[in-house]
Amino acid sequence: MTIRNQRDFAVGAAYIATGAAFAVVSWGYELGSASAMGPGYFPFWLGIVLALLGLVLCAGATSAKTPRLPLQRWDWRTLAWMTGSVAAFGLALKPLGLVLSVFGLVVASSLASREFTWRGTLLNAAVLVLLNTVLFVLLLDLPLPLWPA
Repeated sequence: MTIRNQRDFAVGAAYIATGAAFAVVSWGYELGSASAMGPGYFPFWLGIVLALLGLVLCAGATSAKTPRLPLQRWDWRTLAWMTGSVAAFGLALKPLGLVLSVFGLVVASSLASREFTWRGTLLNAAVLVLLNTVLFVLLLDLPLPLWPA
């Protein structure tokens, strides 16, 4: 077995690991059945499907018909901006409220892009703040603070 497409194989391996972790952790919860789902039912089956998808990707990466593609170096700058912005959003949601947290998330994650422009970022932030406010606060009635207390 020769890995011809290293990119697909790496993604498939990550899917298998993530899916297996979800399935193993959710096994500790009550699964229930399709008609009476327990708290572990959906994450368990989602993990199984994700792991199976990973197996399909890994198998396809070793096919003789697959073109050879090497695994590229990681862009650590982009990874740091994206991970940091999501972590900052989670930490800022309660003290700053939904509007400022979503705005900060969009601005920080936009800095990861090589095509960053302030105009596009501010427009995107305004649209996402509006959508999140309407969807989560007004329509779903989630108890999220809009502004700092």
